Amino acid sequence: MTRPRIVVVGAGFAGVECVRRLERTLSPGEAEILLVTPFSYQLYLPLLPQVAAGVLTPQSVAVSLRRSRRYRTRIVPGGAVGVDTRAKVCVVRTITGDLVDQPYDHLVLAPGSVTRTFDIPGLTEHGRGMKTLAEAAHLRDHVIAQLDLADAAAPGSAERASRLGFVVVGGGYAGTETAAALERLTANAVDRYPRLDRREISWHLVDLAPQLMPELGDRLGRAALGVLRHRGIEVSLGVSVAKAGPEEVTLTDGRVLPCRTLVWTAGVAASPLIATLGAATAKGGRLVVGPDLRVPGADGVLALGDAAAVPDLAGGGQGAVCPPTAQHAARQGRVAADNVRAALRGTPLRPYVHKDLGLVVDLGGRDAVSRPLGIGLRGMPAQAVARGYHWAALRTGAAKTRVMTNWLLNAVAGDDFVRTGFQSYKPGTLRDFEHTDQYLTPEEVRARTAADGG
Repeated sequence: MTRPRIVVVGAGFAGVECVRRLERTLSPGEAEILLVTPFSYQLYLPLLPQVAAGVLTPQSVAVSLRRSRRYRTRIVPGGAVGVDTRAKVCVVRTITGDLVDQPYDHLVLAPGSVTRTFDIPGLTEHGRGMKTLAEAAHLRDHVIAQLDLADAAAPGSAERASRLGFVVVGGGYAGTETAAALERLTANAVDRYPRLDRREISWHLVDLAPQLMPELGDRLGRAALGVLRHRGIEVSLGVSVAKAGPEEVTLTDGRVLPCRTLVWTAGVAASPLIATLGAATAKGGRLVVGPDLRVPGADGVLALGDAAAVPDLAGGGQGAVCPPTAQHAARQGRVAADNVRAALRGTPLRPYVHKDLGLVVDLGGRDAVSRPLGIGLRGMPAQAVARGYHWAALRTGAAKTRVMTNWLLNAVAGDDFVRTGFQSYKPGTLRDFEHTDQYLTPEEVRARTAADGG
């Protein structure tokens, strides 16, 4: 008898937690488990700004999927680019570029999100993202390259000013931590560049919202703002980018900033894969699902994480959905696994309910703001909570060891200002990394499955 096939799309927090729980709770004879992902690692996304700053090595936050003792999931090396829920087929573009039809009995969609962009002239050509390991590595090389080139440029020149001008757009966790981590890198680097003056380096953090990280509350938000401004980062709220060029950025309030480094972290949108289902979506393109994570009208399909508008039943209010955070994604992954198992065994499914445990924001060095269990912390106590939380959340002992070793080494030896050179011939902008043109249209998916007899 053929085993039911469970296909999980995405190796983020949601997808990996789902797979691991399925491996623990299902016997090998109950189902075949497939994981669709272009890489055989789980990226620990919250620590990505520390990779860009060189505090952590890229391998430290790339947690291997093949270290599980119960490992028996088949990894399909590629990305899902289309789903036909009627034919029960997931179309996968493999890492060689081939399209493969992957039939399923149960489909768990956790493809995550992509950087949300707007129709801003020059943004995709000159903006840089912070969603992938490659983007973080590119950004580090690029920032250090600007210091090298500025050091060689004439003092007071327009070239020098633009190379030492850095703009981060987005006042959420990703943008704030990225600005804080990279500003610290450039500030520490000045001692190694005797021809540069610290006052020549300018950092700007801009956001259209009136408050920095409003989820932290007024007091901690102001504390984080104070830390950034004390370091010399100019924070502009209520403004955004009107136009981006190769050597300058124009803000919506009319200011023109010399800049060759524009980091765009202004929110996320659901993976374009979601649009191929032809199902109902909510704000940000997230798939509408029930409290049990099932997609209405799509037999055997569950969705979770950044790609799904999961109802927040733990006090979020009428119509509230869970925020796209790692904390929710991981716990939704476990519920999704339990509900797939329940469907296989004919038992009732359960709703997703989780009360948020708090937030941590690592600003580098001894600076942080945290709100564990509603308790506001700042400074070293907040830093201890932030790093302790991240360290404990890493899934393997090897990852924990690498991260702790990197933290200790950086604390003792300081930063190194070395460009790897591996990315020298690739610009590394949003246009180079998003690859949203790789997805099929709903019509292309239907035509493909119909031609295959689906």
